[in-house]
Amino acid sequence: MERSRKPQPIFFSSKQIISDFLLIISGCILCAIAINGILIPQHFATSGITGIALILHKIFPQFNIGVIYFLCNVPLFALAWMAVGRRFFFFSLVGMAALSFSVAFIQIPVHLEDKILNALWAGLISGTGVGLTLRSSGSQGGIDILSVMLLKRFSIGIGNTILAVNCLVLLLVALAYSLEALLYTLIVIYVSTKVASIVITGFSQRKAVMIISPAWQQISHEILKDIRGGVTIIRGEGGYSGKEEKILYTVVTIREVGSLKRLVQRIDPDAFVVISPTQEVMNYRIGNQPHW
Repeated sequence: MERSRKPQPIFFSSKQIISDFLLIISGCILCAIAINGILIPQHFATSGITGIALILHKIFPQFNIGVIYFLCNVPLFALAWMAVGRRFFFFSLVGMAALSFSVAFIQIPVHLEDKILNALWAGLISGTGVGLTLRSSGSQGGIDILSVMLLKRFSIGIGNTILAVNCLVLLLVALAYSLEALLYTLIVIYVSTKVASIVITGFSQRKAVMIISPAWQQISHEILKDIRGGVTIIRGEGGYSGKEEKILYTVVTIREVGSLKRLVQRIDPDAFVVISPTQEVMNYRIGNQPHW
């Protein structure tokens, strides 16, 4: 008999609520600065759901762009409710409202002479804004919702999803903007996706480490004592020698990589060490998944 799942609570604590609201509002303000201060004055095409809303607004100028943006988000929010949960749905609604309000009222001009610098600066600001919002329990709506759903279901990176969807959207945007503006927009999108990924997971990135050494017992003991990390001992066999080997497997934060390398070098300079990046890690102690 299948157990019924309890509905996900929307709120955890007042501290968490304040943190989420601050991240969402800060992120939306940064995105509004990028849109009103750089993208619109420079006549760069806007990507994502905002880009679609702008195109529809050009075709149907009698409709407010905020209403168009809201209607474009309705099907995505329906999917978010079914696939993600109440908390993400609620805070994404907050994010969509905050972004709409910020774009409507925040007008901070950013004056740069070079168009490439404008594109780079817009990507940096908007990417930071999107990343801050996605570090909360919600998003700004639009592609953010789709990105989180694909990350949770298929472990597809958020930056990759945003980049792929925006490339498709740009095919439609190209009909309303010049080729030059489209090429500058590609720069904005690329920088924005990279910066967003760094803000979301870059500073909490985990590294998987495999160590093969005759001194595996001492290395394992030092990892447990000094780094206070978990270690898994895997039985292996040398392909050439046929000798039984012990392989140490551990996952550490990016800040602990240097300490681990020095530890291994001190005990066994000839140890075989492989350090690999991880997409995401699920664990109560070492995990780095955002709380969506």
